[in-house]
Amino acid sequence: MSLNDTPSGERLHIGFFGACNAGKSSLVNAVTGQDLAVVSDVTGTTTDPVYKAMELLPLGPVEIIDTPGFDDVSALGELRVKKTRQILAKTDVAVLVCSGISACERELIGLFKERGIPYIIAYNKSDITPVEAKADNEISVSAAKKININELKEMIAAAAGSETGERRIIGDILDEGDLLVLVTPIDAAAPKGRMILPQVQTLRDILDAGATAVFTKEFQLEETLKKLAVPPKMVITDSQAFGMVSKIVPESVPLTSFSILMARYKGFLDAAVQGAAALKSLKNGDKVLISEGCTHHRQCGDIGSVKLPAMLKKFTGAELDIELSSGRDFPENPEKFSLIIHCGGCMLNEREMIYRKNSAAAQNVPFTNYGIALAMMNGILKRSLGIFPQLADLV
Repeated sequence: MSLNDTPSGERLHIGFFGACNAGKSSLVNAVTGQDLAVVSDVTGTTTDPVYKAMELLPLGPVEIIDTPGFDDVSALGELRVKKTRQILAKTDVAVLVCSGISACERELIGLFKERGIPYIIAYNKSDITPVEAKADNEISVSAAKKININELKEMIAAAAGSETGERRIIGDILDEGDLLVLVTPIDAAAPKGRMILPQVQTLRDILDAGATAVFTKEFQLEETLKKLAVPPKMVITDSQAFGMVSKIVPESVPLTSFSILMARYKGFLDAAVQGAAALKSLKNGDKVLISEGCTHHRQCGDIGSVKLPAMLKKFTGAELDIELSSGRDFPENPEKFSLIIHCGGCMLNEREMIYRKNSAAAQNVPFTNYGIALAMMNGILKRSLGIFPQLADLV
C-alpha cells in the first residue's frame, strides 16, 4: 500500500460467503475484474480468507474478502469456519453466493441478520441452473458468463448506502480559522519518515474544516505556545505524552488526544470512558487484555507491551496478568478479562471496533482505549474530555 492509498479502516468491507464450490472465488474475480482468488473444481480451494483492497465503481475504495466454504467438514474445516465467523465482525455488506437455500445458507443468513449486516443473495451459475430472484436483495448471476455482474455491483452499492455515513474526527466542532497545536513525539517507536495514521487523519479533518494546525514535539511545546500570537483553540497530543503535555498547556486551553478522537470517530467513546473506571478497581491476579488492531514490530519502548503495563502496575499497585493481542486475533469470548484496553483502531473499520466493544459488553467486561486509560492514570481524564461536555457525567 502506498502512502496515498486509503487505509483498510476507511474502506467498505464486502465479504463473499457460501458453501464450498458455490463459486465464491469465481464471482469475486468477476466483480473485481481481476484474478484475485484461485479457482478450482476441487472442494475447499479457498483455505484462508483472501483480502484485496481496490477501487470498485460505483463504490470507491473497498476491501473485498473471499472466504472459505462455510460447510467445510474436513479436519481443517472448523478452523476455516471460525475464520469466516471472524470476517463477519468487519463485514459492511455480505454477498451470499449459492445455487439455492439449504441449511448452510440459512445459517449464514441468520448470522447476517443477527449482526445487522446488509446482505445480497447471488444465485450463481445461472447459465447452467437458472434460479429466479424473488426478493429485492436477490439476483441471478453467472461468474463464468459475466451475467448480471454490473447489476450485482449496483446492488452492493445500494446495500452499502446505510454503511457510509459522514463521520468526522474533530472538524465538526471547529470553526473556520481556528488554530490547533498537535503534539507528536518522535521516538524509537515512531514510523520512519512519516506520521502515524491518526495524526494524518486528524490533520486532514482540521484542514477540511478550514482550520490551521501547528505540529510540534512534546519537548518543544512550551516554546511553541510562547511563539503563538493567540492561544490555540485546543491542543491535541499523542497519549504517551499526556503527563508532560498537561503540565505545559494552560488550564484555559482545551486538551485532548488523538486516541480519544479516534474512539469518537470509531463510535465507542462513551463506552470507553465508562470502561476506564475499571482501572481503579483492578487487583492482584486480574487479567487485562491490551489489544492492537494492527501488527507491527514491537520496539523496546512499545506502548502496548512496555509502557502501558508499567503504568498499570504503578497506578493499580497490583500484580496483573496482562495478555496481548494484535491484528485479527481478538478473543471471541473475552469473559476471563477484568478489563480490555484497545488501541485507537485506526486500521480497523467502525463495524469491527463496535463488534469488539459489544463482545466485551456481552460478557460485562469493561472496554476502553489507550488514550482514555492513559488520561485516567495521569489524572486528567475529565480535562481531556472537556471538548465533549455531554460526557462530563461519565467521568
